[in-house]
Amino acid sequence: MKNKQNYLIVLSFLVTFAVLAFRFGDEKKIRVYLVGDSTMSIKPSSKYPETGWGMPFTYFFDQSVVVENRAQNGRSTRSFINEGRWKAVKDSLRRGDYVLIQFGHNDEVKTKPTYTTEAEFKANLLQYVNETLEAHSTPILLTPVARRSFDTTGKVQETHERYSQIVRDVARKKGIALIDLDKKSMALLQQFGVENSKLLFNKLEPGQNPNYPAGIDDNTHFNELGARRIAELVLQEIRRLEPELAGKIVKP
Repeated sequence: MKNKQNYLIVLSFLVTFAVLAFRFGDEKKIRVYLVGDSTMSIKPSSKYPETGWGMPFTYFFDQSVVVENRAQNGRSTRSFINEGRWKAVKDSLRRGDYVLIQFGHNDEVKTKPTYTTEAEFKANLLQYVNETLEAHSTPILLTPVARRSFDTTGKVQETHERYSQIVRDVARKKGIALIDLDKKSMALLQQFGVENSKLLFNKLEPGQNPNYPAGIDDNTHFNELGARRIAELVLQEIRRLEPELAGKIVKP
């Protein structure tokens, strides 16, 4: 009986030690929060092959980094705050964390309930940035990723001009890092061209995938290839802008 009690005491000690060691190890990790909309978010299997660029982004870092993808479909800067999603991120921020902030798709559409005026959009971005800085974390602003749109001559068209400029203005005003994903992704689409750029988006013929029996013609949301290529653009910019975090990127 005594041996059994001793065994249980030792076992309890080992379990406690393991839990504390795990927690301590996790506390030392750099956390990268992704805050944004459906172009960034994690997709359920029922939406496959639609893929947010935040999904492959997670796997480009070594084990010292934890990517927390908090992006949500259909959210704007305003609805993300109103639903308490930003508060959940803000309250968990620690010194040394990073917050990548990418909105605009749902803010700029006047027919959506998530519509945010230009003045409100700017004020909301400033709130995200200021509260991240107050937590001694690093905010990185991203202009909204481009939609696939070409003119009759085959030139890619700007689809976020006014709201992307607001993001640039806020980054300049606050003196913080900016990833101009709008321009970077437009250049990528131009490189692929009118037809081949379709290979980056969630486009399916009827009967091609059971998740979309009627097919889908989506020029906003990516498939796996498109999400990975956009994630690579973001990583290229992180290498340029944030040397400490860049050192945690796993080299191919």
